[in-house]
Amino acid sequence: MYVGRDMTELSMMSKQEWKDTELAFFHHSLQQVVPYLNAEGQTIHREIIEEIEARGGLKRQEADYTHGTRISYD
Repeated sequence: MYVGRDMTELSMMSKQEWKDTELAFFHHSLQQVVPYLNAEGQTIHREIIEEIEARGGLKRQEADYTHGTRISYD
């Protein structure tokens, strides 16, 4: 289950201020409903993808004994 800021709060901030977990969660959520998104939803999803790409993706650089290399938003 996602625990974090909701889209209402995040929509008032720049995507650059979002945490990696927020980008991962909303990217995954919007990706599931892409065929049903209106123009505004498509724009938000595209901006999220662009921010993820600007950060070099969502993979952690190193794994340790408590974390893998993949960002988890659960």
